[in-house]
Amino acid sequence: YEKGPMILTSNQSFGSWGDVFGDRIIATAILDRVLHHSVTINIRGNSYRLKEKMKAGLIRADEPEVNN
Repeated sequence: YEKGPMILTSNQSFGSWGDVFGDRIIATAILDRVLHHSVTINIRGNSYRLKEKMKAGLIRADEPEVNN
């Protein structure tokens, strides 16, 4: 902790981490430590990987988004 840089990526918003860990209090404690002195970059938009599948006709653009 605080010894070197760390990159952490997730496809879940911070608000849903309680569901990810199964415990809101644990998720809050983890986020408190991870986000201390952090730079957060939130990238929104269409998936680069899905774009290729749409071009190939494997999926349709109007299919609903799935959040796991």
